[in-house]
Amino acid sequence: MNTTTDRRRLLADEGGIALIITLFLTAALSVLGASMMFLSQTETYSSMNYRVMSQARYGAESGVHKTVHYLLNSYAPPATGNATDPISAYDTTRSPVQYNGRPVVLSALGGVTANYPVQSVKTAFGSAAKGSLALDNGSVNYAASATMLSMQEVGGQTVLTWQITADGTIPSGRPATVEVTSVLEKQLVRSISYAFAAFATGKTCGSLTWNSAYTDSYNSHAALSGSNKPVLSNSNGNVGTNGNLNVNNASTVNGTVSTPRVGVGSCSAGNVSAQSASGGARVTGGVVHLSQEVVKPTPVIPSPTPNPSQNIGVTDVSGCPASVAGCTKLANNHKSLAPGTPAAPAAYGNVTLTDTARIHLQAGAYNFNSLSIDNASQIILDSVPVVINIVGTGKTQPFWLNSSIAMATGIANKWDPLNVIINYAGTDSIRFDNAATQIGQVNAPNANVVVNSSEFYGSIIGKTITFGNAAKLHYDTQLNNAGPASFNVGADMLTSFSWKKY
Repeated sequence: MNTTTDRRRLLADEGGIALIITLFLTAALSVLGASMMFLSQTETYSSMNYRVMSQARYGAESGVHKTVHYLLNSYAPPATGNATDPISAYDTTRSPVQYNGRPVVLSALGGVTANYPVQSVKTAFGSAAKGSLALDNGSVNYAASATMLSMQEVGGQTVLTWQITADGTIPSGRPATVEVTSVLEKQLVRSISYAFAAFATGKTCGSLTWNSAYTDSYNSHAALSGSNKPVLSNSNGNVGTNGNLNVNNASTVNGTVSTPRVGVGSCSAGNVSAQSASGGARVTGGVVHLSQEVVKPTPVIPSPTPNPSQNIGVTDVSGCPASVAGCTKLANNHKSLAPGTPAAPAAYGNVTLTDTARIHLQAGAYNFNSLSIDNASQIILDSVPVVINIVGTGKTQPFWLNSSIAMATGIANKWDPLNVIINYAGTDSIRFDNAATQIGQVNAPNANVVVNSSEFYGSIIGKTITFGNAAKLHYDTQLNNAGPASFNVGADMLTSFSWKKY
């Protein structure tokens, strides 16, 4: 046998297999190359789709922003007494709010019909809530509609909640449409009007100032002490301000200070800190940060309006019968003073009490242009509650209490501050002086309030509040439960956001 020849024949037979394997490998590489090309193309298309989707979404967001800009800056909400667009035209008991049995809608969006009672508003919105953005190879068009979800009046403001829906569309090239939905609303924070011993609405340094003064608390419904005065507690004398608390000369706030400001220390006009303290003064509960400024509603002085040029003076009561303590009273004709029945709730001009003068008031509301009560004079409440409304036309100090407001025998809870409510809507100064005990609730959110030497039981709201000369503020903790509830209107916010592509 020829071994060499046999080996050559064997190798020749295997040559066909190698060719087949080569062809298979070539085919596999071709498929792999095609797959890579297809994958590359898919990635390119995916990137292009993501790009146009993003562009369409940005267009839709522009529609939302244009709508928000219109609603906040150009749109006049409905209001009570607005003859053109009154709240009474709407059904606010439903959500969305309805007009003529259908949801209230403003629209610049194709396929969405506007339903609003004022045509000029529909026209203005239709122009404002649409537009286009330029792209490298075209444009993205956007348009929006707004549906009124709720409407209510709070503190003289109309508070609305809108659901905004906007489309962003790229019409040519690689077309795309994205819908964005958001909700525009004002935040309402429920509060108790008398939740603080003192609250200053001012935003400046020293809007609350304590100079050799202090706060604490009591419970007007609890048992009295042996001296027939409330039992005081060195806690819950909380104060608040939209600006800065300045405590000095060993003053003590037995509670917290609440403010939207931050920082403790030096205060300046360009850097209003939360609290400044000196001379051993302290705030036992520290600083509580408020998320936003607190708006205290301005009190509304009801009719009748007092005559600012009518002056009523009351002096001593030496001519009164001995059997009637402090018998000088405002006469019912509102123009003179004489012994008789207590003053009826009504309007009085500028009333001044001097010497040992006394006037008696019965439960109801009294509108004074100004009220000045000098040392040793006194107002006596025969029944409660009494509301004292101060108008202050032409007066730089429309209210001055240099004595006390006393309560007649038989009034069940003499230490309840809501027995005496003092309202002042103006911007001038009101004062409480003398070391006399004073009880009441002061509601003067635009005024400068000064409490000097007095021992005050209740709560005070002012623009600025200054306590000095060992003045004491005792907060009735029952006010946190019994005070009238109110809402503070915060800033407009976009509170939800969603989007989808179709």
